[in-house]
Amino acid sequence: MKALVLFSGGTDSTVCLALAVEKYGRDEVTALSVSYGQKHIKEIEASEKIAAYYGVARRTLDMSAIFEGSSCSLLSSSQEEIPHESYSGQLEKSGGAPVSTYVPFRNGLFLSAAAAEAISLGCGEIYYGAHGDDAAGNAYPDCSEEFNRAIGSAIYIGSGKTLSITAPFIGKTKAQVVKEGLRLGVPFHLTWSCYEGGEKPCGTCGTCRDRIRAFELNGVKDPLEYIGQ
Repeated sequence: MKALVLFSGGTDSTVCLALAVEKYGRDEVTALSVSYGQKHIKEIEASEKIAAYYGVARRTLDMSAIFEGSSCSLLSSSQEEIPHESYSGQLEKSGGAPVSTYVPFRNGLFLSAAAAEAISLGCGEIYYGAHGDDAAGNAYPDCSEEFNRAIGSAIYIGSGKTLSITAPFIGKTKAQVVKEGLRLGVPFHLTWSCYEGGEKPCGTCGTCRDRIRAFELNGVKDPLEYIGQ
């Protein structure tokens, strides 16, 4: 059986890619990277390097037009500034509504497209890297366990019961994701998580904060050098 990995080039999806390669072997794994109109291409560049590192096939998909009307602060079409605080702080300001870096229904859209791609390629499994710290209450509702169950069921039924969704970290923390990546020897130095697109990651946006903390909890230093270090 073959596997498709929804692959951004960040920490979580890279650990998923490593898990898929460990299970199936690199020749049976395809990485799918999606452009969605983000303000920078650092993730896409990282995904290219990591796919080459593992020697897996890589496919790309451009879905940027779908999000052109969104005010999500991650998008090049938006005038909103990217917040530089924790997700909990952002949720306090939003009254519990999804944070400004939530790309509308992104995982639902990406997984649906990935399902069509996977079926076409003869894959039986899709990996994606959602985890509990991303759900963060209601910060990213399409990273929740409830959403994962629903989309997984829909894809399984809609594929004629031939395709399953695997989210190995759906109920786990970012620190647990990093721990598994360390076990697998993931090239974290090639990954990119920061919402900004500078030469170095900012260290202060929500995803940078979570990433730095995850490495600290594992007793190791993040191999990336952040602004101000």
